[in-house]
Amino acid sequence: MKAVLLAAGEGQRLLPVTSTRPKHLIKVAGKPILQFCIDAVKTAGLSEVIIVTHYMSDKIREYFGDGSSQGLKISYVEQKELLGTGNAALAAKAYVDNDDEFVLVYGDLLFASDTVKQAITLYRALKCEAVMAAVTVDNPENYGVVEFTKDKTLWRIVEKPQIGKAPSNLVNAGIYVFSKAFFEKIGQIKKSIRGEWELTDALTAIALEGKTVRVVELDKTAWLDVGRPWDLLDANTWALKQIEPKVLGTVESGAHLIGPVHVAKTARIRSGAYIEGPVFIDEEADIGPNCYIRANTSLGKKTRVGNAVEIKNSLIMDNTHIGHLSYVGDSIIGEKCNFGAGTITANLRFDNNNIKMTIKNKKIDTGKRKLGIVMGDNTKTGIHTTFMPGTKINANTNIITTNIYTPQQQHNQQISTPKTP
Repeated sequence: MKAVLLAAGEGQRLLPVTSTRPKHLIKVAGKPILQFCIDAVKTAGLSEVIIVTHYMSDKIREYFGDGSSQGLKISYVEQKELLGTGNAALAAKAYVDNDDEFVLVYGDLLFASDTVKQAITLYRALKCEAVMAAVTVDNPENYGVVEFTKDKTLWRIVEKPQIGKAPSNLVNAGIYVFSKAFFEKIGQIKKSIRGEWELTDALTAIALEGKTVRVVELDKTAWLDVGRPWDLLDANTWALKQIEPKVLGTVESGAHLIGPVHVAKTARIRSGAYIEGPVFIDEEADIGPNCYIRANTSLGKKTRVGNAVEIKNSLIMDNTHIGHLSYVGDSIIGEKCNFGAGTITANLRFDNNNIKMTIKNKKIDTGKRKLGIVMGDNTKTGIHTTFMPGTKINANTNIITTNIYTPQQQHNQQISTPKTP
């Protein structure tokens, strides 16, 4: 049995983070999202993986290579156009044709490591046409809603119903086991109203023919969809719980590590640093002196955190420097960014209402009362720069003014100037 991982999407809702990398390579707790999927496949006992790519496919190929370093055989196939999950799955047909069954997983998910194994076990025990995983969520209108009979046999999937009209809160979790006959059914479906070939339409078609597609329900705490910038904070918190923290690097006298804190071998924690886990500190990071790193924070490779800096519940990517006297709260900061002294990210509105953020030209309620900024790669701030909650900053930007507002504060300021190419 082989595994097919779908990793072709652009991740437009995750901009500006995905302007410089595919979303599948975004690291949480030091590991790319796609790596968690690969690890789950390996845990299930599978040794051959086919990754379907498109957007920045060269980066994915470069990172994972042929899989030999992980004890796997990894092959790649290109989805020529982004025409839906069904079309993406069909691209891998030639790679699994010699097998009677295969696993298919959406590559932008986080889930318990034994989930794939659980689905395979059920598929083989029941000898059914397919098995699909489902999970209960609070916002089913963003997903394909699953309806099934009392014995958990799929009846149909309702793709992204209107708000308030979802038949249930149980949705497609993006993890499947199929027989190779599934490819024939994909070839028979028509484009959806979104102009895409939907994998879920093929599943519904199989169910309507009276063939058995069994649904395995997952624990909602063991599954996470990473679709919007603020989801990365939840993903980081989830990933931090999966690692076994080890203090391998240099920790100077006078530094305090409280709770589960992982310090990589070449990292350095200077005197006066106070770190409350769970926290992940990657290779060659240099932290302190006299700084405060709070829970659910990941600091990437070669990050630098200066004197009198406080960081809370944030994802700081590789080669980023947070200058002294700065505060970063509930934020995602890209690679190779540099904060001038006294840079502040506000993360709480005065009225205590939820933070809103613009996604694909639409203002969205994030559901979060505390949320700072999302900053793209290679961005610099001047001294005393202040960002208001929910601000997004494009990659390759120099911040040359202070008091940076989002449209929700109704300030139409020119906040930055792009760097000269």
